Amino acid sequence: MKAKKNIQYLLGGLCLLLVNMSCNKLDEEPYSSIFTDNFYQTASDAEAALTAVYGPMVNIYNTAGTGASDFSADQIYPRPVVGRDTYTLFSYDPNYTTQKSFNRQMESPQQIWQYAYSGIEKANWVLLRVPQTNMDTARRTVILGEAYYMRAFYLWTLTKNFRDIVVKTTPSTSLDTAIIGKTMQADVFKQIYQDLDQAVAKLPSYSANIQKGRPSKEVAMALYAKTALYAEDWTTALNMAKQVLSSGKYSLMPDVLDVYNVAREDAARQENMWAFECESTSPGFSTQIISLYGPKNSDGPQYAATSFGSAFAYQSFYDSFNPADRRRLLLDTFYINKQGQVVHQKDITPITPKGVLVKKYMDPNSVGGSGATNIPILRLADVYLIAAEASARQNGPSTESYDYINAVRNRAGLPGLTAGLGKAQFVDSVLQERSWELFGEGDRWYDLTRTNTFMQVIPKAVNDVFPVRMPQPKNRYFPIPLDEINANPKLEQNPDWK
Repeated sequence: MKAKKNIQYLLGGLCLLLVNMSCNKLDEEPYSSIFTDNFYQTASDAEAALTAVYGPMVNIYNTAGTGASDFSADQIYPRPVVGRDTYTLFSYDPNYTTQKSFNRQMESPQQIWQYAYSGIEKANWVLLRVPQTNMDTARRTVILGEAYYMRAFYLWTLTKNFRDIVVKTTPSTSLDTAIIGKTMQADVFKQIYQDLDQAVAKLPSYSANIQKGRPSKEVAMALYAKTALYAEDWTTALNMAKQVLSSGKYSLMPDVLDVYNVAREDAARQENMWAFECESTSPGFSTQIISLYGPKNSDGPQYAATSFGSAFAYQSFYDSFNPADRRRLLLDTFYINKQGQVVHQKDITPITPKGVLVKKYMDPNSVGGSGATNIPILRLADVYLIAAEASARQNGPSTESYDYINAVRNRAGLPGLTAGLGKAQFVDSVLQERSWELFGEGDRWYDLTRTNTFMQVIPKAVNDVFPVRMPQPKNRYFPIPLDEINANPKLEQNPDWK
């Protein structure tokens, strides 16, 4: 029965109580056709099915979507509790043994695997059934565009974490059709390209009319550019990034601090192109990331009503910033407690006198740990840096390359880089700029793994809490969860984890 139950993540779309966005149980005999034949009849059915496609993001971004990667990298470290510090120490195993408790499981790559495939299954049903639904044709086109985009996003999320993955482009109508083998990463990228071609063709350009949390044509192009960066397809990455930048639909916020100001969330959408949208209302979607960052015992009311002091920035990362860099203000070495007193760095955390607080996810009006600060997934600053890197890797540093990176540096209050850097030096500068710009957003680890530099970088990112960190080559990608391999006889573990 355990193996059968695990298949629910491939058969997630079969349990079409779609308004609830998930299924809790899978009987021995799949009953997909009964539901899908009687569903997708009306426009409201199609809308409900599309809403369900977004549902698994709640589980992914509760913690794992940023935590598993950020705790592995060189910017952020967790309080060393069992299950959370395994990413920092690279001590996890294919069974994710220490993550089996409920709280730690939410931070596990296993969560990413399970719920990304749940989202893919739901997207596949939309793409199969909605074309026959009786509804407005223009709206149908957009729904299909969003489904293609979301399938591409879930595939991209999976391949950057696990490399070679199962590519599923049709819904599972039986256990036999659910059980298939892996696809090599190069072909995963091709499938993502195909899906994003459809998304770009069907989605509208950005406007204020697009519902929060839904992608625009330009968002699809941005994901296309980032996928191409990971695929080392510099021509495509540069072309797609240029189309986003030249569209004029998005712009950098004048002050980088406003990107993370919960009170300016709507205005920040001019830069924050696509995000996991959080809410402080109940019922509503949120993430425990908001409560992990912030002082212990909810002592800093400007951070959140409930915070645990569970994640901090390395002192070495804080020290790497130019003091004039406004992005350094998104980190802090003191806070004001509930009594209005200044709490200095040595007292911020009981685990080290050098804890640095992260301020990107502050919501003083949170309801408990549920805040309204969104988690950025694609930002325009990221697109500028993709363009800078792709341009330099393709043609060497050019005026164009410098213009792209300097747009981000200048907004941060820094002088632009001056011409004269060699290709390797310029690319290193872009990667460093990405580290400063995108820290805490679940991005840095993947920059280190896609460039295969993590083995050199991580051993230097240590402190008195984690004085030794020794990743191995196999840690470039997470192991496929053993539960999934046991459930699918055609699924093989990543070679480095066998």
